[in-house]
Amino acid sequence: FLSLVAEFCCGFFVILILGNFWFLAVLYLLWLYLDWETPCAGGRRSQWVRGWTVWKYFREYFPIHLIKTSELNPNHNYLLGFHPHGVLVAGAFGNFCTDPPFKNLFPGLTPYLHIMPIWFGCPFFREYIMSAGMVSASKESVSHVLNNEGGGHASVIVIGGAEESLNAHPGSLTLNILKRKGFIKMALKHGAHLVPVFSFGENELFKQVANPKGSWLRNVQEKLQKIMGFALPLFHARGVFQYSFGLIPYRQPIHTVVGSPIPVKQNLNPTTEEIDQLHALYLQKLKKLFEEHKSNYGIPAHKSLIFE
Repeated sequence: FLSLVAEFCCGFFVILILGNFWFLAVLYLLWLYLDWETPCAGGRRSQWVRGWTVWKYFREYFPIHLIKTSELNPNHNYLLGFHPHGVLVAGAFGNFCTDPPFKNLFPGLTPYLHIMPIWFGCPFFREYIMSAGMVSASKESVSHVLNNEGGGHASVIVIGGAEESLNAHPGSLTLNILKRKGFIKMALKHGAHLVPVFSFGENELFKQVANPKGSWLRNVQEKLQKIMGFALPLFHARGVFQYSFGLIPYRQPIHTVVGSPIPVKQNLNPTTEEIDQLHALYLQKLKKLFEEHKSNYGIPAHKSLIFE
């Protein structure tokens, strides 16, 4: 969805350049230059955009639900680790970039969804995603959000990133997380409490072309991901008037479960051992969250998360 909107915005910008409105394109480029750092400085959210009626229908299509398991004290800052990435990351967008799901359940907290910096280089599209509450996934951006002295800020990071989207097959429970410890270090440096979040149903929205590790397709996808910074999963779902083939996601319920916070004491210079210890605790809490709720959302008892 974001890719389609981004392509439309880029196409519109090209039309301005090639048409009789090139001066508008020049003015926008000047604005882009002056506003370049905003995605790393908290963005520019708009409650009006976040409250558009279309998002209500977007959430109801699947439908998307946000489940609260514990209170999050707004006097603290939080780093929410979102799992899994899936193809669309619909649960993250529907729950943290539109109102009122998160606002109603966690009053006093402002969520910021961190996404790849490359998206903020797209003309016009960057204005839209910032208005929805999205900011850069750079270290500077995460630090800006978590530096809020009064608390009340929540950084939402899709931990598996683009690489994990290549595992987004229906029924898949594989998470790319064992080597991802940067978010742990950020939580320690800022004293932000860690909160595991698991979105049941995220991998059921699309069917992806078989790409097991070691296959020629997976090798090509991984090489392209390293070059471009984002993955290119080959997926399909349903059409507008038929369910056989298309790019519209299947209507599968998504239940995004927000776990209990892991208290983190600020440590400006954490050692590798301290990072590893907190990372291990986070994995333990994430697995516990999944096990406690999997029976509610159709996951067989014998299935568990796979960390790689």
